[in-house]
This record gives sequence, C-alpha cells and structure tokens, in this order.
Amino acid sequence: MISVNDFKTGLTITVEHDIFTVLDFQHVKPGKGAAFVRSKLKNLRNGNTVERTFRAGENVGRAHIENREMQYLYAAGDEYTFMDTETFDQISLSHEQLKWELNFLKENMNIKILSYQGEILGINLPKSVDLKVIETDASVKGNTAQGALKNAKVETGLNVMVPLFINEGDILSVDTDDGKYLSRASS
Repeated sequence: MISVNDFKTGLTITVEHDIFTVLDFQHVKPGKGAAFVRSKLKNLRNGNTVERTFRAGENVGRAHIENREMQYLYAAGDEYTFMDTETFDQISLSHEQLKWELNFLKENMNIKILSYQGEILGINLPKSVDLKVIETDASVKGNTAQGALKNAKVETGLNVMVPLFINEGDILSVDTDDGKYLSRASS
C-alpha cells in the first residue's frame, strides 16, 4: 500500500481492481475542511483517463508493472506477434490492444511489453520513431507563409502534418505520444 500523499508522476497504482498510472496530481489544503489530493489517472487496461479525488492520507495499492524487452515480428490478420529478446518466447496481441501504437510499429522494432501479474496491458513505444514518407501533397509555389504545413502519409499509414520542404522518401522523426512531426531524421 502507498499513501496518496506520496504520489509521483508515472507511479502505477491499483484502485478498485483497476490499474492506473498517475499522470498528474495536486495536493489541496482548503482553508476550511480536510486536505485532499486531486489526481489525473490513466487506466492501463482500457486507456481511459479519469480525474479522481482522494482524502489526504488515504492508501491505495501499489502496482508493480513488468517491462519486458520484445521485438515486433509480424502481423497475421488481427494478431500482432512479438518475441522476447532474451528467451525467444513469442506472444500475440490483438488489434484492439494496439490501436494507437500500430501507427508507429514497424517489423523488427524493439519495444517494451507492459504486464501486471501475468496480464499483458499493452506496449510502451520509444518517445519518437523514424518513419519513411510514402506519399505527400505537392507544395504550391508561393505558399510560403510562416509555419505552412502539408499532409504526408508515412509507411505505417499514419497521416502527419509536415513542413512544405518534406518530400516522398524522406525519413521523419514522429512523436509517438501525439503523432506529430518532430524533425527530418538524419540519414
């Protein structure tokens, strides 16, 4: 058990049989009444974000999440197969478990599988990935207003808004949190 007074960003906890990671928290001491902790939590089973208030000093369960290094091998239908890089054990995850992450997943890519007491919760991608542009809108001459962007489709099927100088075949660094263009990757 852990006290809500000891919350830190990134801490994993269990509340009412669900597993959450603490995204944000704030200790509040009103002039009148008891102190409390206002928190923003992400459910690791379904990805939903909830706001929850706890009484100061209240205890919640501590969840120990296991991170295993794995390599993405291939997709077969709606199943995606990963291999443990140490034991060579293979596991498959469904399309439902990987909706957002599929925008960044390439074959032979190393990622971390998150699990809690044997239950696979999902995958943890690197902060950014390099993806090749396979299709992009043409730049219009004279369309050079500061910050002008155009649409580009990368090899995983994700559409990214990029600066006008990006062409087909370029490699982009893309943020895996929001799918936004970061920079042109160095060759």
